[in-house]
Amino acid sequence: MADYTVKLTDTEDKAMSYCALSTQEWIDNALKNRARIAKDEIIALNTAHCNANNIQIATGEDKQVEQAFTLKVVKTAKEVNEEAEKNTPK
Repeated sequence: MADYTVKLTDTEDKAMSYCALSTQEWIDNALKNRARIAKDEIIALNTAHCNANNIQIATGEDKQVEQAFTLKVVKTAKEVNEEAEKNTPK
């Protein structure tokens, strides 16, 4: 399980107190929700790919996300950025 730490200046922390009851809860919710959205997108892409190519879909969400990366149905954002940089005229 990954663990991330975020540092805010006193001003940023004060600003967050204006818009959130708990900055930590806000951060946790934002990250977990974005991860949920990405997971749903990955699973949909993997399901479509597997159905189109007559590939057995892995059982369970964790395994389906893993399968999508293994089958190269999806790429990491880093991989996408690196490919874009290679293909950008200089």
